[in-house]
Amino acid sequence: MEWSRFTEASRIAYFSMEIGLSQDIPTYSGGLGILAGDTIKSAADLQVPLVAVTLASRKGYFEQTIDSQGRQHEQPVNWEIATFMEQLPVRVTVPVEGHAVVVQAWLYRVKSPSGGVVPVLFLDTDVAENRPEDRAITDFLYGGDQTYRLKQEIVLGIGGARILAALGFHIFQYHMNEGHAALLTVELLNQTRNLSAATWTETLAFDRNAVVRRCIFTTHTPVPAGHDRFPYPLVQRVLGEDLIPLAQLRELGGHDELNMTSLALKMSRFVNGVAKKHGQVSRAMFPGYEIHAITNGIHPLTWASPYMVALFNRYIQGWALQPELLVRVDTIPDEQIWEAHQGAKAYLAQYIQEVTGQKIYLDILTIGFARRVASYKRNDLIFEDIERLLRLGEGRLQLIFAGKSHPHDENGKALIQRIHDFMHRLQGKITVIYLPNYNIDVAYRLLPGVDLWLNTPTRPLEASGTSGMKAALNGVPNFSVLDGWWIEGHIEGVTGWSIGAAPTELHADENSRAADAADLYDKLERVILPLYYDHPTDWVKVMKNAIGKNAYYFNTHVMMRRYVTEAYLQR
Repeated sequence: MEWSRFTEASRIAYFSMEIGLSQDIPTYSGGLGILAGDTIKSAADLQVPLVAVTLASRKGYFEQTIDSQGRQHEQPVNWEIATFMEQLPVRVTVPVEGHAVVVQAWLYRVKSPSGGVVPVLFLDTDVAENRPEDRAITDFLYGGDQTYRLKQEIVLGIGGARILAALGFHIFQYHMNEGHAALLTVELLNQTRNLSAATWTETLAFDRNAVVRRCIFTTHTPVPAGHDRFPYPLVQRVLGEDLIPLAQLRELGGHDELNMTSLALKMSRFVNGVAKKHGQVSRAMFPGYEIHAITNGIHPLTWASPYMVALFNRYIQGWALQPELLVRVDTIPDEQIWEAHQGAKAYLAQYIQEVTGQKIYLDILTIGFARRVASYKRNDLIFEDIERLLRLGEGRLQLIFAGKSHPHDENGKALIQRIHDFMHRLQGKITVIYLPNYNIDVAYRLLPGVDLWLNTPTRPLEASGTSGMKAALNGVPNFSVLDGWWIEGHIEGVTGWSIGAAPTELHADENSRAADAADLYDKLERVILPLYYDHPTDWVKVMKNAIGKNAYYFNTHVMMRRYVTEAYLQR
């Protein structure tokens, strides 16, 4: 398909700092990027007129290795962008530290079995005309210091808006997936600038309402680290004032520092959190703003194991493009659901043997826990009372962990080491495995192959979470703190199990750790282990409920239809 055909119709521009489409294109770090990739795939399935914009991240996020002491080490990811994408013939410039930086774009096409195609533009500053330090701006996702991050956000927001215009795209809505792209609103303001005004400070110098009407903002986390802030001396040095005077930027982005979330909030007509609870938390965090809630999802065909795909294709034809049909899961015989799951478990066991040399057994309850390693996620909660864990789990439990910690997060790195310490302490009693370099390929093997999916965040800091949705799609029940999407998907003993008290407060409660751990052990010992070992028919019923009551709804097809009707088409 000739790329210019994408510019013929009006489109929604979907901006995301990271996008995870496949392991061959490592331009993602975790949940935000995977969500973006799944969103784009569902847009292609549903033939929603979308164009996505992101950064090339030529050296990826990082490749993780873990030494024998449990210490994380990071290396660049080497991949060749030209192998997967087409370089487009248009370039633009953006202002960085008083000079122009050239930005080029690469085109990747996301194609659906439905015939839909979504173009994804990967922005890149590795251009011969640029200075060496500028060529590296789009190298590392979330790399470097604040200056590096601000330069990246200039390229994404301002460069992205300019690339779209230069290529001839007709954009009727701009969707910012998190605040990293908020500077696109500054570029849109600049495009409305009234050149007849004597100065920028005149009220009619730009049309703010014209920009607000075209912008949508999705906020993804209550965690402060997820909301980028830049001191104004840095902004003045790196961005300058040619696009917008500093005084006016302060009005939009905060008086003390440039807060990208504040900028996006003030410049968007529709704002949403990513689960019902997260919408509530966000309204408390940002009083005065109308913040909706559209719960995240996953792309079904991407995350179903080959064993489940074959089963769904046989009994629930059309499920991949109409995942709501998964509500018919009871038409699948119990023994075939179990056999498909055991196939996925054997596939995981083989992978573990190849990567770690360790062995897991197919007849032992296997718990999976994999996500970014950060203090609030409490990745080590299951080890809170090691003696009790041994009493209930020796010879009856296998634990598999995975996840990366941000290179600058020393507490997260210490958590990885802590889990490895427990791995050594429990050796010969409870098998504990840590799979290195958690990525799309590892998740594709891990999520369908475990028997139970564990999630233990500090409430209410889990905005949504999508790994549990991927597990549910594969018939793996969730065992999770009631936060994020699980508040909506949880039916106790039916779709899975809760950990700890029901959510009541908006503020994180660190004192809940001991109570949550006690409840985790109680339910493992009294409910989950007996059900798995003594009542296999009832266990399979919970597996089916995870598919028919969770996966049929918590997917990006449902999510995308809500964005279309509630956000994109409401002008």
